[in-house]
Formats: sequence, C-alpha cells, structure tokens
Amino acid sequence: MATFLPTSFILLYFFFSFFTNFPLLALSSDQTVKTFIFRVDAESKPSIFLTHYHWYTSEFADPLQILHVYDTVFHGFSAAVTPDHATYLGQHPSVLSVFEDRRRQLHTTRSPQFLGLRNQQGLWSESNYGSDVIIGVFDTGIWPERRSFSDVNLGPVPARWKGICQAGVKFTPKNCNKKLIGARFFLKGHEAAARSAGPISGINETIEFKSPRDADGHGTHTASTAAGRHSFGASLEGYATGIAKGVAPKARLAAYKVCWKNSGCFDSDILAAFDAAVNDGVDVISISIGGGDGISAPYYLDPIAIGSYGAVSRGVFVSSSAGNDGPNLMSVTNLAPWLVTVGAGTIDRNFPADVILGNGRRLSGVSLYSGEPLNGTMFPLVYPGKSGGLSTSLCMENSLDSNMVRGKIVICDRGSSPRVAKGLVVKKAGGVGMVLANGISNGEGLVGDAHLIPACAVGSDEADAVKAYISSTPNPTATIDFKGTVIGIKPAPVVASFSGRGPNGLNPEILKPDLIAPGVNILAAWTDAIGPTGLDSDTRKTEFNILSGTSMACPHVSGAAALLKSAHPDWSPAAIRSAMMTTANTLDNLNQPMIDEATGKASTPYDFGAGHLNLDRAMDPGLVYDITNNDYVNFLCGNGYSPKAIQVITRSPVTCPVKRPSPENLNYPSIAALFPSSSVGAKSKAFIRTVTNVGPLNAVYRPIIEAPKGTTVAVKPARLVFNQRMKKQSFIVTITADTRNLIMDDSGAVFGSISWSDGKHVVRSPIVVTQIDPL
Repeated sequence: MATFLPTSFILLYFFFSFFTNFPLLALSSDQTVKTFIFRVDAESKPSIFLTHYHWYTSEFADPLQILHVYDTVFHGFSAAVTPDHATYLGQHPSVLSVFEDRRRQLHTTRSPQFLGLRNQQGLWSESNYGSDVIIGVFDTGIWPERRSFSDVNLGPVPARWKGICQAGVKFTPKNCNKKLIGARFFLKGHEAAARSAGPISGINETIEFKSPRDADGHGTHTASTAAGRHSFGASLEGYATGIAKGVAPKARLAAYKVCWKNSGCFDSDILAAFDAAVNDGVDVISISIGGGDGISAPYYLDPIAIGSYGAVSRGVFVSSSAGNDGPNLMSVTNLAPWLVTVGAGTIDRNFPADVILGNGRRLSGVSLYSGEPLNGTMFPLVYPGKSGGLSTSLCMENSLDSNMVRGKIVICDRGSSPRVAKGLVVKKAGGVGMVLANGISNGEGLVGDAHLIPACAVGSDEADAVKAYISSTPNPTATIDFKGTVIGIKPAPVVASFSGRGPNGLNPEILKPDLIAPGVNILAAWTDAIGPTGLDSDTRKTEFNILSGTSMACPHVSGAAALLKSAHPDWSPAAIRSAMMTTANTLDNLNQPMIDEATGKASTPYDFGAGHLNLDRAMDPGLVYDITNNDYVNFLCGNGYSPKAIQVITRSPVTCPVKRPSPENLNYPSIAALFPSSSVGAKSKAFIRTVTNVGPLNAVYRPIIEAPKGTTVAVKPARLVFNQRMKKQSFIVTITADTRNLIMDDSGAVFGSISWSDGKHVVRSPIVVTQIDPL
C-alpha cells in the first residue's frame, strides 16, 4: 500500500533543505529570461518527493518556469530563468550540466529505384516493405490527408505502440490512421524564446498551426520520402511524373513537430521529442536538423547527441543530416558516433533548361518552371551587377531599377536570399525572366526550383560565359528553353556541392559523413498550406514538391533502416549502419569513381563517407561491425571527458578505465589514422576491429587492401574463419606512414580501404590518413 507523507512534512523538508543548504538567490530583475536545459543526477532525488517534477518545482524553479521534464533519454528539465539563476542552479550538487537552449535549422520519385530497390524482389519483398517498423520523424509536422499517408490494406497498428495523436488547430485524433499512427507537437521552448524576445515574435498563427499539422511542407516531404505509400500519377506540375513512393512504403509513421515555420527548432523541444518518441515505441528516428552556427559543441552540450544516445542505447536507430554547408571542408554536422550522418548525392534524373544566347550559344542549366514558356522569343539580356552594387547583383528586395530591367531577362547572382525570391524581385521590377548565376562558392552545383517566372539556374562556368557575352556584345539577347524531365542521366550519383564535408571537426578519428543518399531534386508529398516555392506570394497548390538538401537524403536512410530492421529484427543500430556503410557504392553508373559536383574531380571519403547507399547489398552484408553502449562509454573516456560529463550523455554514472582508451579503436566501419605533423620518419598506428558474421555460418574471409598513397597497410590475421561456435573475430590493422613521403590531396588527407571478402560478400571500410596535431 502506498504511503503518503503529510504536506506539512514536505513543506518542512523544503524550507529546511532550501534555506539552509541552498539559499535563495536575490535575482536581478533587469536580466532577460532565457531557456536553459538542466541535466540532473536522477539518483540524487530525495525520497521525500514522489516524482522528479515535485523535486524540480520545489528546489529548482517555479512550476510556471519549467517547460519540459525529461526522464527517458535524458534526466532533468528545461526552464525559463535568468542567466544568473541558471548559473546559481548549476552550483547545486545534483546538477551535472547546464546549457542554454539554442535554435537549430532544418537541412533543407526515382530515388527508391536508384538505391537498388525493385518491386517484389530483394529487400522490399524480404521485409514486407517494413510493415512492422515505426519511424518517428522530427520535423515541421505532417499534412495527413496526402495519399502518401493512406492506410489502405495495412494491418493493425503494432501492439507495442504507446504513442498518441495529439489534437490541436485543424488536427484531431481522426487524422491518424494505421499508417500515420502518432503525432505530437512541441513548442514550449519556442514560446519561451518568443516571450523573451518581445510580444510580437511568437508563433504567427495566421501562417502556422499549433498542432502537428504542417504549415511549412518540409516535414510532409521528409516523412513521405522515408515511408510514403505508392501514389500513382505523382508530379510537380508535370515534372518528375510517375509513381511516388517512400523507401519503406508500409512502415508506420509518427510525426513529432519540433520545428516551426520561419522559426527553426529549439533544443529543449527536440530533447522532449526524443523522450516522447522512445517512450512511444519508435524503431527509427529521422532528424533532418542541425546546428545553425557552424560550431560543433562537445557531445555533452549537444542535445541532439544526448537525445540520440538515449535512443540508440535502447535500440532505436537514429538517422541525421550532414548539413548543407558544403563544399567547405569540416562543414559536416551531427558528428556523434552513435548517430548515422547522411550526406547528399544526385540521382539519374534531372530537369534541364538551356539559356540560348543571341550568338546561338546554348548554356545548360536546370529549372522546374511550369508556366507559360518563352517559345523561342529572344529578349534583351541584362546583368544589373555589372554597374550596380552587391545587393543589385544579388537581386535583393527593392534593389532593381525598373528602367533597367523592364521587358528583359535578368542575370541574378546566387546567395543571400532565397533563389526563388530573386525571381519575384525581377518580376516586380518588370523583368520577363531570370538567369540564376552560381558563383565560385557554389561551383557547378545546381538544384531545381519551381520558379514563378521563366528562370534557369546555371553553374559558375556558364555564369562566367553569359556575363562575358554581355560585356562583349552591344545588344545582348537571350531566351530560355525548358526541357522537362530527363532520366538516365550519367554520371550519377554525383556528390552534391552543398553536402556537408569532412573531416570531423570534433573527433577526426571518426570519419563523417558516414555515407550519402539521394538528396537532389527529390519528389515527395507537400503541404496544402503553402505553394511549392515556400514564398507567401506563391498561391499554387500542389500534392507533391521537388526539394534538395541533406534533409532529403536523411529520410532515405531512415526508410532503409526500417527495411533492414524489419528483415533483421535482432540487428542493433550499429549493425544496421555497418551493413549500409560496408556495402555502399563508391562508383557511379559509368563504373567510375563518384565525382564531386563542386569541382568536377573525383570525390573522397571526406565527401561521401563510405559511399552511396546500396540497399540490395546492405540486406546481406556478410559481416557487421557492432558497437555496444560500453564501447561508446570507452570512446567518451578516450576523449578525456570527465565521468560527470559522460553521465550527462549516458544518464548512469560511469567509471573510466585506468588506461585511457584510444577513440580510434571504437569499432567503427571506417578507419582514420592521424599522424602528428611534427613527427619525422616512419610512424605506425595500430587499430583493433571486431566483425560479427551475419552470413552463412561457415565462412572464410580474406583481406583486400588498397593502401593510401605513401603508406603501407598490414592486417593480422591474414584470414578470418567463422563457424557455428566462432561468430565474432577480431583483427589488427597497422598503418605505417613516413610523413616526408606523404603527399596529401586538396583536403589534406590520403585515402584507401580495407575489404574482407569470402568470394561473395565484400565488406569494405574506407581508410583516411592525415597529419594533425592534437589540440
């Protein structure tokens, strides 16, 4: 029988404890209230309190200040307090860590076939399209009426599901079904930030829904990419016509709305979504969100890393996007080794358009413009940036002179404002069309846009050519020829120029990104709340839209994980990632090394990780590199984190080994060897890896080594023998390099690989060798 303590006793405890041991702070009234996340040692809760919430509201903050209480992937709470109050609470012996809430940003139908998926064979048939697997999508919500989320012919909701369908504005529990089995929204962190910023900066309810309903489109797109049902006659106003379907068409979906239109996504809300999703019973989490400041925080200060560790440690696979700040080196985000970090590649479909100059020259570009064509009519061509300032060259709002551009096709440089918004500026000033010109930073990287005026995007080489034509011609003219949809493009895949690149800025010993997946010009479902460009002035309604970004690549891997989890229920998240990485393609459809869209040269593992996702091969990888929770703890110890900092991530107290482990010995499916640049002569590094046989019981694997240029690579033992009793085998890779002979490429590294083969399976791991001095 439960025993309840009298209220007077609790009050007596509270006054005694708080005023004698932890006196109240005289808070400064002129400080701005901000949201902070407090990681608390859950074991230190005094038994006097029935719940952690009672403890937090008695000893740390007023109930009205507390936004979220976390108890699954993380122990603690978030609260809106002044910085002084947060600092003060951080001194409490039970508080392990305090960090300020941050705003993050989203990393904005032939792709399933391009992954190697075919109807009624291979992974789709083996896994029944993932029908028993639940994918949680952390994004902007969902538009539930889309055909992509139909539950026709789906079996009952998995019995283990404990989630809810949260009601709100224009969203009721009836909007869920046997496909969309759950939906929640999280906005307390967002609202608290809005309150501290002023009375008019909250959620704009004229354009946003306080519910799981998607006002932005991004969440609907990513959810249907991962697990959309077959939708016949799909297209974006005639482009990419065909059958749209997600990677795991029968997987169940749960939408966790953590991002809000034009407002980003707050860490405190993301952490609450991780807590809810793991409790609800998801198998896979898809999170196309990352840091917006280009700085990677240590894992114990990164709520996505913390929340995902809590999920992965409970067997939930977490797929994240690598970010869109490529092709800059070290631009990859979401670096935690328990996360799967996905970059973006092209597929073999494109939407070409040509700019035809008055001298007859054709310049190739891309466009998704679907309005009235120009029909070959030549118009005067003008580049406002030739004589104007920077804002004029970028076609920023109110920067164009109507007298200069009226009736003309206008060249606008890419950058600083949305690509489609530049076309709107041209239209307002009286222009009839636009050539969107890449600069050197974007190189030849192009994505299609559903422009509101006749417009075509061109790469930097073609941009230079059209500008040179204007400079050398007294009366330059041009027209744009829109060619629709072309499939069978070669080469493909190509690493997208925007895709986040290595090396890993936090732990260069761990190669990131892990792999790439389709992320350029992806057709998927869309919201009815806004037109395909996302501009307020775009009144078009479309069931599907075509978007690009690592945001689009991430859900391809989430759907792939659902299929693999369905086919192999006993595989851990690390085993699923290993299967994807060790079977990934490094060659394109011309059987040549994948090229980098930004440079036109061969790409490297800093660009694509282990390669491009190939699901057919991932189904039967032969061997996998598995990783336990204890392995991750040793990795964190090897990083020099204190036990207290590690407990912020792991929730439970840890004891690090007396001898500090090497982070590079984490059982990762890739190897990165870091040699000090100050060393002279030959130096060697040894790496221990362990593989688990998931193929035929009796197998013998032998190594195939491609040593990075200027190095030697040795492997012991020379073969791995597996049988019924011996399912795991360890090996040592020794890499020797003479820094005087190492000639690094443009990225400051050299690359190779080690593969294990039994004659049928090839289990490949990339090798990276670089020179770096430890901090």
